[in-house]
Amino acid sequence: MKMQLIQWYPGHIAKAEKQLTTHLEKIDLVIEVRDARIPLATSHPYLQKWIKNKKHLMVINRKDMISNKAITSWDKWFKQQGQPFWWCNAKNGDGIKQIKEAAIELGEELNQRRSFRGMRNRAVRALTLGFPNVGKSALINRLVNKKIVQSSRKAGVTKSLRWVRVGQQLDLLDSPGVLPPKLEDQEAAIKLAICDDIGQASYDVESVAIRFLEIMNEIKLINIAGIQSDILNSRYGIDIKKHRTNPHLWLEDAANYHTSGDKCRMAQRLLDDFRKKLIGPISLELP
Repeated sequence: MKMQLIQWYPGHIAKAEKQLTTHLEKIDLVIEVRDARIPLATSHPYLQKWIKNKKHLMVINRKDMISNKAITSWDKWFKQQGQPFWWCNAKNGDGIKQIKEAAIELGEELNQRRSFRGMRNRAVRALTLGFPNVGKSALINRLVNKKIVQSSRKAGVTKSLRWVRVGQQLDLLDSPGVLPPKLEDQEAAIKLAICDDIGQASYDVESVAIRFLEIMNEIKLINIAGIQSDILNSRYGIDIKKHRTNPHLWLEDAANYHTSGDKCRMAQRLLDDFRKKLIGPISLELP
């Protein structure tokens, strides 16, 4: 089965991107949110153009979705790149306190410069930016400590920009997930689809599930990837080893066993199980 080209640029994203350009002048800090399972694929290609001279705070969300070994490995890699970053799990609040403190600290630096110019102190204005469904709204709810913006494990829920106050020191601008108009890196686009970080209308579920099986086969011997030995066999009762070179056949066997031969439904089940961490914490990207 030939993989169809994955592209997704719905009207609300195009509109939000235009609105972003008008708000950027008011912004002091960009809080970029990435998905721990694919921290490179969820790096927006326009980020540096948008940041310019703004402060940048990179947050890697869903740390619970990858292994501790993968976290350690990415720690080392990002430090080598000279890129400050913060891990978090917006679902349970792990790491939120440190992110809030870091944002406020950057705001204090801003107000020191304002004081030198004879200007009054004010709350730091931060934009939360990232691909769809990486957890921006969940992060904001944790920072505010109440459900103030809609959050869902589904791409495209946030459709407009909204300011949210976090105490007296921090104002956050919640934005919809933003994608480039054209996804040049199709391998990265496939990873977005696997992780549910792009609208489902943009891809064929069966093709993406098959590519997911191929990626698992490619990285399974890398310890930090977190793939448990024979996890597919133990969970679905179908031995992936005999279909190592042809995951289409594994999906077909699994569909015959579990979904009355419906390969699309079996493909969706496999992807959903990965997204719910039911087949373990798996890193689809490794440093």
